[in-house]
Amino acid sequence: MVHAIRINAYGGPEVMKWETVEIGEPGSGELRVRHDAVGVNYIDTYHRTGLYPVPAFPAVIGMEGCGEVVAVGQGVSGIAPGDRVAYANPIGSYAEERLLPADRVVKVPGGISSETAAAMMLQGMTVRYLLRATYDVTPDTTMLFHAAAGGVGLIACQWAKHLGATIIGTVGSEEKAELAKANGCTHTINYRSEDFVARVQEITDGKGVDVVYDSIGKDTFPGSLDCLKPLGLWVSFGNASGAIEAFDIGLLSKKGSLFATRPTLFTYTAQREDLVASANDLFELVNRGIVKISVNQRYALRDAVQAHKDLEARKTTGSTVLIP
Repeated sequence: MVHAIRINAYGGPEVMKWETVEIGEPGSGELRVRHDAVGVNYIDTYHRTGLYPVPAFPAVIGMEGCGEVVAVGQGVSGIAPGDRVAYANPIGSYAEERLLPADRVVKVPGGISSETAAAMMLQGMTVRYLLRATYDVTPDTTMLFHAAAGGVGLIACQWAKHLGATIIGTVGSEEKAELAKANGCTHTINYRSEDFVARVQEITDGKGVDVVYDSIGKDTFPGSLDCLKPLGLWVSFGNASGAIEAFDIGLLSKKGSLFATRPTLFTYTAQREDLVASANDLFELVNRGIVKISVNQRYALRDAVQAHKDLEARKTTGSTVLIP
C-alpha cells in the first residue's frame, strides 16, 4: 500500500491530505521509483494555492525527489531496477512511490546521499541556469540575489563565489545574514531594517548591479529595477510574496534601457541533453565540495502540512526534505 500527500482543492497547507494511492506498473518509457527523500520547494506552494494550476484533482504535488528504481517499462535503456535516480520534474513527488518518465531522471553518482540529491535537483539546477545561461556570471559581475539564505540562495552564493562574482544578498534576519556570508555572499542587506535599493546604491557607489535575481515578486518590485545599472538584467524567477499583477514595459526604458526575463528551469532542461548537462555540472561541484547542500529541515512525508507552514512563515533556511 502506497501513501501520498494529495490535494483535492486549492488553498492553505491544510488542503494537503495523507492518502492511499494506486501506482500501477510502469508503462512504455516509464520507471517506478521508491523515494528515499523528497525535496520541498516554494513552487510546491504555488501548485497548492493554484497560482500555478495543477493538471487535475486529486493531485500529488512536489517537484523533486531521489530514490531507487523498482521497475522499468518497455523501451527503457540505461536504467535498471536497483539504480538510484533523482529528478526535478514532473509534478508528483510527495509520495512514497511514483511513476516517472525515464528521460526525466538522472542517475545519482556515488558520494552524494539521497537526501542531498533530493534537496538539490530543482534548486541546484535552477542556480546553474541562472548563473551560466540566463546571465553569464564572471569575476566582473556584481549581482543582487534576493532571499540569499534560502535553498536556492545558499547554492547561488557558493556557485557565484566560485565564479568570482561580487554578491549582494537580501535576508530577513541577522542570523540569515551570517548564514549567507558563510556561504560566500559578499554583502548582505536585512530587508526588514534596511532599504535594499538605497543599500545597493551605497555598496556599488551609485553604479548599480549588472543583474538582479528576484524570486520574491510583489514585495521587491519595482525596487529590483532601481538596483540595476543601465542595460542591466532583471531575472524574475519566482513569486514568494505574491505575483506582480501588472508590468509596464515602459519602466525598462525609463530606468535605463533595462532587460527583463521570466525564465523557468523546465524550459532550460526541456531537452534530455540539457537536463543531463545541467545535472552533471551540479553533481561535479557538489562532489568537489565547491557547493555544499545545506539540508537544514527534515520532516516525515506525512507532515508536509507543517513543512509548508514553516516555509511560508520564512522559518526555514537552506533546503528542506520530506522522508517517506
